[in-house]
Amino acid sequence: MSGKKILILGSGMVARPCVEYLTGDTKNEVTVACRTLSTAQALISGLPRTQAISLDVSSVADLDSQVAAYDLVISLVPYVYHAAVIKSAIKGKTNVVTTSYISPAVRELEPAVKEAGIVVLNEVGLDPGIDHLYAIKTIDEVHAKGGKVKQFYSYCGGLPAPECAGNPLGFKFSWSPRGALLAQRNSASYLSEGKQVDVSAQDLMSVSKPYFVTDGYAFAAYPNRNSVPFREFYNIPEAETVIRGSLRYEGNPEFIQALVDLGWLDADEKDWLEEGMTWAQIQQKAIGAGASNEGALISRIKEICKFSNEAESDRIISGLRWMGLLTSEQAVLRGGNLLDTLCGQLEKLLSYQPGERDLVMLQHKFIVEWSDAKTDTLTSTLELLGDPKGYSAMARSVGVTCGIATQLLLDGHPALNTTGVHAPYKKDICDPIREILEREGIKMVEKVL
Repeated sequence: MSGKKILILGSGMVARPCVEYLTGDTKNEVTVACRTLSTAQALISGLPRTQAISLDVSSVADLDSQVAAYDLVISLVPYVYHAAVIKSAIKGKTNVVTTSYISPAVRELEPAVKEAGIVVLNEVGLDPGIDHLYAIKTIDEVHAKGGKVKQFYSYCGGLPAPECAGNPLGFKFSWSPRGALLAQRNSASYLSEGKQVDVSAQDLMSVSKPYFVTDGYAFAAYPNRNSVPFREFYNIPEAETVIRGSLRYEGNPEFIQALVDLGWLDADEKDWLEEGMTWAQIQQKAIGAGASNEGALISRIKEICKFSNEAESDRIISGLRWMGLLTSEQAVLRGGNLLDTLCGQLEKLLSYQPGERDLVMLQHKFIVEWSDAKTDTLTSTLELLGDPKGYSAMARSVGVTCGIATQLLLDGHPALNTTGVHAPYKKDICDPIREILEREGIKMVEKVL
């Protein structure tokens, strides 16, 4: 069989485990493309049959000519660029794989994708990705035994391992904090007891609740984006409750809510932000405090945040102090707005340090009603810790899953080679990916409670 040429767009942390998996097949030749050539070169260092190129995905002509030269392109660039990549792939008749949700912009390209005779496979990372593989497995098994999935809960978190989480946010950033912070400001919709519940972006953190996953962890959970279509995607019309959400360590949502209330997650430019301002002066201006000394700031913060009790007030104010937001130290401004200025500070304080590791925690919970009216609670749980000397849990879980799905597509697996825009919502696509993933040591543990 002739060699396969694969183009990977983007050189973020999930790319290398994906490249490494694909180079395990001697038929594959992998090219990594990034705006900065040296970044792509560093990423492929020591891996066989690989090369690095410089490519700006916002240049249509360059994208067209590169994509056309390959059998398959993996798009690991931000999701807003996927539609452009797919348009180039349609012209070049090149298959596409992404780890992102199918956006409306991608979905509307489906007629052109089918006409070009190509496959665009999405949602083959961790969340979305591994979550689908095991949701579909259990749902199909329940249906095969005549059962009904009455409630479905799925929560996922990419977090620092507990021993590295000792900071006021209980969180660390492995890339720019901006995306992670803004994800905690999305609106959300889900189904609860047969009714759709909509949560505004402003209220998302306030609906978070303690959520038990497994011993030794204290998590808070909140809904993530729109869970409603998953009743249909997962073929569980009988389900009255369908919630997909995110996990953080307890205390994190309340802290994020305080940052929102105090103006720090505002991305709008502020004409009053001037070089030379101290953190305390910025905080004073943002909340309309009478002065910039700590006492004046704290009394105004308490008025605005309406903390539930004194202990919570002390915890969050000491956290703001730890972040340096109440100090007379000169602030480093970014982007002319408070969000980017805060992100610069958090990058300094909350980046992973050498020797630290992350944690991926993913759990599905199914409340099942059997034909004899008996009910069971089933869980599927992935608890994956990063390797401080190797890959993070997040990089490995996303990158390897993506690599496996890509290889199956390249090998001509019939379930993955149907033209159109796809995600792994059916057993025939999920099973082969899941079986190989388990051989790679990534597996959700299933229990009946």
